[in-house]
Amino acid sequence: MAKVLSIHSFRGGTGKSNTTANVATLLAAEGRQVGVVDLDIQSPGIHVIFGFDQDQVMKHSLNDYLWGDCELRAAAHDVTPGTNGAFPGRVWLVPSSMRPADIARVMQEGYDVNRLNAGFRKLVDELALDVLLLDTHPGINEETLLSIAMSNALVIVLRPDQQDYEGTRVTVAVAKKLGVPQTMLVVNKAPDVFDPEAIKRQVEETYGCPVAAVLPHSDDLMVLSSEGVFALRYPDHPLTGLYRHIVAQLEG
Repeated sequence: MAKVLSIHSFRGGTGKSNTTANVATLLAAEGRQVGVVDLDIQSPGIHVIFGFDQDQVMKHSLNDYLWGDCELRAAAHDVTPGTNGAFPGRVWLVPSSMRPADIARVMQEGYDVNRLNAGFRKLVDELALDVLLLDTHPGINEETLLSIAMSNALVIVLRPDQQDYEGTRVTVAVAKKLGVPQTMLVVNKAPDVFDPEAIKRQVEETYGCPVAAVLPHSDDLMVLSSEGVFALRYPDHPLTGLYRHIVAQLEG
């Protein structure tokens, strides 16, 4: 059985998609077959981190599946780094469309969220996935509730910011009501003046769930500007080590 992981944040701008891309890549580097679905349909973007050019490569997107125009497998694209076989696992991305007309249609007409559950399970079987990562839309809506409810684990990404703390409190409460087996927090973009261990203790005491990592603000990550997966560009960077720590806890 594949493990389904939702990577979520209550607000945008937390680094959720970067976290998802790095976790997916590190899992594939260990030989895992990994699927990534961009559920942030109104503001998609994780495809950029994987270097996926929608104009040149994409035939189908998640939008096409949700509107009944294709099977979900047809929207899954191999974005594995080093596709010459040097990478032991694979990363399959189901992107959401960046076309303005498609985004406008989603906002005006919506879509049948019930198709997601069946599509995910079929995709897991067809691609023989070990892990399915769901890069969720920020906040709480029907799609978010469905993805969280079907997950074996939920990773909530937050910044050390009061608004993020309040929103995370809501998300943790929802996860508990939905009976998610494993919930963990990732505190991202922590300023250097903050003590990571103090942040970890405070957040764990506040929410009653473990903190997988406290990720510091990184100028190197900012300079990369989502033009690639950080863990591949900087394999020996301390931040990459923290991403590996997150992966180890998810696998455990």
